[in-house]
Amino acid sequence: MNGKQTERQTRGKTMSAQLRETDRDRLIGIGLICVTLLSFAFLDSIAKLLSPTLPALQIIWARYAGNVLLVAVFINHRTYPGVLRTKKPKIQWIRSTLLLLSTSMNFIALRYLQLAETSSIAFTIPLWVALLSGPLLGETVGARRLAAIAIGFFGVLVITRPGLGMMHPAVLLAVFGTACYALYAIATRHLAAYDSPQTTMVFSGLSGVVLLTPVLPFVWQTPQTVLEWAGLFGMGLFASFGHYCLILAHQRAPASILSPFTYTQLAWMIALGYLLFGDLPDIWTLVGVSIVICSGLYLLSLERNRSGNPTAEHD
Repeated sequence: MNGKQTERQTRGKTMSAQLRETDRDRLIGIGLICVTLLSFAFLDSIAKLLSPTLPALQIIWARYAGNVLLVAVFINHRTYPGVLRTKKPKIQWIRSTLLLLSTSMNFIALRYLQLAETSSIAFTIPLWVALLSGPLLGETVGARRLAAIAIGFFGVLVITRPGLGMMHPAVLLAVFGTACYALYAIATRHLAAYDSPQTTMVFSGLSGVVLLTPVLPFVWQTPQTVLEWAGLFGMGLFASFGHYCLILAHQRAPASILSPFTYTQLAWMIALGYLLFGDLPDIWTLVGVSIVICSGLYLLSLERNRSGNPTAEHD
């Protein structure tokens, strides 16, 4: 009896230690996702700061050139042999180009919109992913998911208020950029079954460098201050650091745990928008983003229920 009791106690201690380790990993993952979003908030803030004095294509090129160089330091043929070999080269290049389109639309929109406005529109990414997963990935989109998507897009209408003389045309660029990012996310999900995360990360910034570098001599404007040079370098740094933290976060915790914390980016955007540009979102923007966030969280809860019960009817 003593032997069995000791075995049960040992097993209980092992399980308890595993639970503590899981909880610790999840907390670290949550911390990393918050750092990721802060990095991306700094990235957008720098792009907005540079936009009045430097050409948009130059700013976008700097973001990708810096990112590709920094990623290459850590992910290359020495550290990951064969990292550039991919089973889906066409999808990799399409995905990379979608990210370039998304970034370009967002950076151009930032010239005219507040940081909080662009981030609020970006919160519709889960809605776009849920809507497009049906035709592109063959997933069933049920009535409740469609209702949540419709309510979320209504929140965007509250934010932009078209027809009331409040909507700047740059909003359309932000919306298009968000749709491109949703397609990028779907492509990432598809590639996960074929290529390593390291291969996919290396390809992420290549389209930006390959497509924009030949155009750069025609738009290049030499920065006039140290701050402008620092800003161009900082964009690549924050982009690389943010994506690296994002990968580490998903290694520590599942997406279902991390997803709700992506909405903390709005707090960073509001704070940086006020500190750097004196911008504060109006009440309708806050109401609209609340609607978008609630619909996104509801979609997340539906996804959790479905993954927890695979035999359940699609929502």
